[in-house]
Amino acid sequence: MANPIRIANLTIGEKEPFFLIAGPCVIEDSGTTLKVADFLRETSELLDVPVIFKTSYDKANRTSLDSYRGPGLGKGLDIIRAVKEKTGLPVLSDVHEPGHVKKVAKVLDVIQIPAFLCRQTDLLLAAGLSGLPINLKKGQFISPWAMEGAVRKVTSTGNRSIILTERGASFGYNNLVVDIRSIPIMKNFGFPVVFDGTHSVQLPGSAGKSSGGQREFVEPLSKAAVAAGADGIFLEVHPKPDKALCDGPNSLPLEQVRPLVAILKEIHGLVRAAG
Repeated sequence: MANPIRIANLTIGEKEPFFLIAGPCVIEDSGTTLKVADFLRETSELLDVPVIFKTSYDKANRTSLDSYRGPGLGKGLDIIRAVKEKTGLPVLSDVHEPGHVKKVAKVLDVIQIPAFLCRQTDLLLAAGLSGLPINLKKGQFISPWAMEGAVRKVTSTGNRSIILTERGASFGYNNLVVDIRSIPIMKNFGFPVVFDGTHSVQLPGSAGKSSGGQREFVEPLSKAAVAAGADGIFLEVHPKPDKALCDGPNSLPLEQVRPLVAILKEIHGLVRAAG
């Protein structure tokens, strides 16, 4: 059974309410970021679903050198702090460097370890020592059972506030496939498991200088993951995904978010009642 984890004013875990991690892939500007955050705050209130706001001040793993990465650590944290103050939502961001951890820990409620970096020992140890909850995204290049190594690196610091996120596995070139077995496998580690519905439909590097995506599969895969026992769902959302500066092809438009989350909450309730 997954241990409950406290994140700001929320508690997540196997016996806790269904929850959502959502937001834009990267901070484009303060206006867009705050617009999405306010939409998610309203969504949380309307659907009675806890929401953790996610974004990134720097996407250091873009396909091309010319791709937009974000505003950087200083300005990015200022915008994330403004989201936290104006909406009251807990906030999460990707962190790519051990040297950033102490600075982000003053603002973030959750540190997210990007999938590509899930085996980076120094980063995992620094994140664990921060004392903050850690969202460990499963690398698309490793098995779900191999994530036990990443978990042990964090828990070696005494930090047991861990979330594990499934985001698909490499399937040949420029494609991902979701192995739903990873949900119950990773839940056996004793921590909440989340399904990343939007990165799991990414087509990595398929657009030449950026990644493509198949957002039409976000809904069926997310339903399957929650039915398989996922405690929460992760979605990248944007007011105009086709014009987004990062991960637009796999991001959901805002108008699709609430209907999907309402269905997922219902599935989660049915699974819990049956279990």
